[in-house]
Amino acid sequence: MSTSAAFSGQLRLRAAAEEDLPAITALYAREVRENVATYEYDEPDETEMRRRWRAIVDQSYPYLVAEFDGAFAGYAYASSYRTRIGYRWTVEDTVYVAHDLHGRGVGRALLQRLIEDCTALGFRQMVAVIGDGSNVASVVLHERLGFSVAGVFRGIGRKHGRWLDTVQMLRPLGNGDQDQTPDPNVPGLT
Repeated sequence: MSTSAAFSGQLRLRAAAEEDLPAITALYAREVRENVATYEYDEPDETEMRRRWRAIVDQSYPYLVAEFDGAFAGYAYASSYRTRIGYRWTVEDTVYVAHDLHGRGVGRALLQRLIEDCTALGFRQMVAVIGDGSNVASVVLHERLGFSVAGVFRGIGRKHGRWLDTVQMLRPLGNGDQDQTPDPNVPGLT
């Protein structure tokens, strides 16, 4: 991938590999411990993160890693929005960026590539479930890439001693719900 104006070095996106799991685990653990992008309370260990990663890639969803100047910069993946078969054309995105690289375009690059990959796989809708409605950076990132707010669940979660909202955003992929004959072979429900 070419560098963007936000970078003075090289940004590269690639499929996540098992060797990335220590860095993915460490980044997610910090999010669990310090922030409210996830409402998970206990930091999952590397074994659990490996199980989660395997479940996603075994169902052929994209799972990406960003490297900046050869170092881990963040990760993103798509997964099932819901498990019922009627939702199989809809994915949920997840994006986490290393804290020292926030605002540098890593999240945008990861999410853009995830959108492209999911569209190519035949998915029709992408949902963003944004923990804590005050996460303006995530809302703006998603808006810039074509998502719109579908709803806000007020006080639906609790973490760090406070009630939190969840913002759900939606973006059509390809022709979205205008395609009356969606690809019956989309991955995800194997």
